Amino acid sequence: MYKLSISDKAFNVLNYGFLSFVLALTFYPLIYVLSASISDPAAVSSGNMWLWPVDITFEGYRKVFENNAIWTGYRNTIFYTVLGTLLHLCILLPCAWALSRKELMAKKAILWVILFTMLFNGGLIPTYLVIKSLGMLNTVWAIVVPNVVGAWAILVARAFFQQNVPDQLVEAAKIDGASDFHIFFKMVIPLSAPIIAVMALFHAVGLWNQYFNALIYLTDQDMYPLQIILREILILQEVGGDSAAGAVGQTENLLEQAKTAELIKYAVIIVSALPLLIVYPFLQRFFVKGVLIGSVKE
Repeated sequence: MYKLSISDKAFNVLNYGFLSFVLALTFYPLIYVLSASISDPAAVSSGNMWLWPVDITFEGYRKVFENNAIWTGYRNTIFYTVLGTLLHLCILLPCAWALSRKELMAKKAILWVILFTMLFNGGLIPTYLVIKSLGMLNTVWAIVVPNVVGAWAILVARAFFQQNVPDQLVEAAKIDGASDFHIFFKMVIPLSAPIIAVMALFHAVGLWNQYFNALIYLTDQDMYPLQIILREILILQEVGGDSAAGAVGQTENLLEQAKTAELIKYAVIIVSALPLLIVYPFLQRFFVKGVLIGSVKE
């Protein structure tokens, strides 16, 4: 224990104040969206609701979950995310481990080819033609195979292996008669929990939020992911509000339709983001350690 000087105390006060300000900026949008999703839309649009809920209502969530396609979208998105993440790790980890070894032949040439993909790609139309020629249109593979592994992920994982798996450990295992497969599965993988968690989280978030590939490659509505379903709910609600203005004998007027659409908009944000917000705290400690070691040190 030591006594803090006046300058140290002033620094701590400024530091904690700045971090508190950043924390408030981060949490305010989350709290606002959550409160807006269960508040009276009139209070939200008029500015009376700025943080905590006003005139709580769950009509937006009721409207969203009344649509049976929501549950189909959840099922599909979870399946695509889990399958795509597993496929991502199965390709990424062996590739990064091989490139981290000094004895790999033509390692520099392979790295240059990987780096080339960070600068150039085939574009939308050539990619669509490739997916079509491979017979992957309207299949799960059209969602999980494109962009299954990126150059950035390979380079970060490679740096992690170089820094955290000592050559002496590998050489000792080979002297004891361990094969390359034994070294990889029994030694490398158990030591790689941080980078596995980071890469899995990054790729899973991308798959969870992905809708463009599904919009391009899928035509069967039973295969639509959650993001496409939520997009259609918003579009249908807006169309319903427009048509209600001129409909004779319509039970709900345009104002009520607009209120419901506003509630649904915020409810959709919560429904799509909540699973990731729940998962992230459990991976946060691995996330920080993996990013710092894998991307800073080399």
